[in-house]
Amino acid sequence: MHRLGLFWFQQDLRLSDQPALTQACAECDQLILLYCAEPGWFSPGRYHSKRMGMQRWRFLMDSLQELSHQLKHRQQHLVLRFQSPVEAISQLISQYKVDAIYQSRQPGYYEARQWQQLQQRFPYLSFQTLDSNTLFSQQQLPFALKDLPASFSQFRKQVENLPLRTAIAAPQRLPPAPKGVNNDQLPGYPAWLSSVFSGGEYSAQQHLQRYFASTRPGFYKEVRNALDGFDNSTKFSPWLAAGCVSARQVATALHGFEAEHGRNDSSYWIYFELLWRDYFHWYSHRHGKALFLRQGIKQRAPLTSFYPQRFRAWCEGNTPFPLVNACMHQLKQTGYLSNRGRQLVASCFVHELQLDWRYGAAWFEQQLIDYDVAINWGNWQYLAGVGADPRGHRQFNLAKQQQLYDPDGRFIRQWQGEANTLPLDSVDAADWPCSG
Repeated sequence: MHRLGLFWFQQDLRLSDQPALTQACAECDQLILLYCAEPGWFSPGRYHSKRMGMQRWRFLMDSLQELSHQLKHRQQHLVLRFQSPVEAISQLISQYKVDAIYQSRQPGYYEARQWQQLQQRFPYLSFQTLDSNTLFSQQQLPFALKDLPASFSQFRKQVENLPLRTAIAAPQRLPPAPKGVNNDQLPGYPAWLSSVFSGGEYSAQQHLQRYFASTRPGFYKEVRNALDGFDNSTKFSPWLAAGCVSARQVATALHGFEAEHGRNDSSYWIYFELLWRDYFHWYSHRHGKALFLRQGIKQRAPLTSFYPQRFRAWCEGNTPFPLVNACMHQLKQTGYLSNRGRQLVASCFVHELQLDWRYGAAWFEQQLIDYDVAINWGNWQYLAGVGADPRGHRQFNLAKQQQLYDPDGRFIRQWQGEANTLPLDSVDAADWPCSG
């Protein structure tokens, strides 16, 4: 037993299906429950984008408020700190004599480095990490992490029939917090900001129940590539990204639907995409810092560069490609973009605009309400030909895609894709104006 433990909430903002939290409750007399928002999230970084946009921050604030509400019902409270996790946790260790620290395994390289820094700074403490963000724990994988299959297809064949662990219920009783642990004031967001997505575990469970109580899983594969329409995809991604629901809980609900209604290609495809999510998480754990390198895991940099005007035109939806513009307007206004839309704008970014893929990945990090470090950067590597795609450097024909997915131009009109279709360049390589 430990006198005082600390559980570090990150991309796992829920109480149910939290093995590390359950273990902390069983092993600690008292428990600090901590969430840290880093000041650096809100300032532009090396790729001209912020690590946190307002749509995702609004969703996270919803999720934190819901989590705080649940904890109050259990005579606990969430400690909020607006500082680096390493510094916040170090201060709490010193001030309250914490002797055990717990977390769910996180897919991010920088989060892993922060954990390692804490272990090095406090080698005499107990550090516990358990898997809760993936379908399968690392111990369940039929290969060592260093031997992660090089392609998703190889990964899927080895894991898709593994048994799912039973989801853990939320603890009804939590160890009390020590007295006097105060909160920081976290940044706000514009009052006018709104979204169809509400953060939090309660909203996640409501959406999960509504979706699998409908007939939609039975024809998901037929409509999943639609560019718009709330019901045309599962829309689990914002809650999965924030950890308001676990992949295992989604899979369990899916299997319940199949037991009642039967399994078909569409219902299987939902599980197929959960497996893709697992693959990118383990891919991130396996490759670490290489997830952010221009050459990716291929050790071969693509023949692209950075053109400020092209990048700005893509971000603002002012390219010569109306379908891309419409997608970028939708992303900027809502924080969401369909899977097909993401593929199209990323392909345009890398191929038509010939831009360094990392700038596009960073813009998505700022804009997406459902940003997940492993999925976002892994998918951008895939499209740029420096990741897990065995074909490499795949390109979408934008004209053909428009004929397939927006033949009547409805999506382009709705999101004003033709409002500002400007030439690709108005300056040459030396930034001299191009003559008209």
